[in-house]
Amino acid sequence: MKKSLIFISAMVILLVGIVLVLSNIDFNRLAKDNAYVQITKPTSVEEMKLDSGEIMTTYWYTLPAYHEDGRMIEVEFSASKELREEAYLMLYLTNDNNVSSYDEVSFEEYQRAVGTGSSSH
Repeated sequence: MKKSLIFISAMVILLVGIVLVLSNIDFNRLAKDNAYVQITKPTSVEEMKLDSGEIMTTYWYTLPAYHEDGRMIEVEFSASKELREEAYLMLYLTNDNNVSSYDEVSFEEYQRAVGTGSSSH
């Protein structure tokens, strides 16, 4: 009886631990390459009317992005809100350079990452 209670308690603790870990991991950022961009105006804006009548707006950006080694790539990604112009973003890229997520970074972090002395790479 005592051994089975210990086993059940251990399994409950393990299950709770797994749930907590999985709920805090962002798989869109995990083990991804990074590139950096400076935001300009959206390339295009799409509006879609939902069945509820609500309008969903998607802002599309096509921009040059820079890896830490200086390589430039062109990326296209979307956001559900218009991003702040001239903001700097660190992009999380899949193997085929698709943007899976992004975080805003400071100019200093952008500059440190891409090694440029000016605000327009």
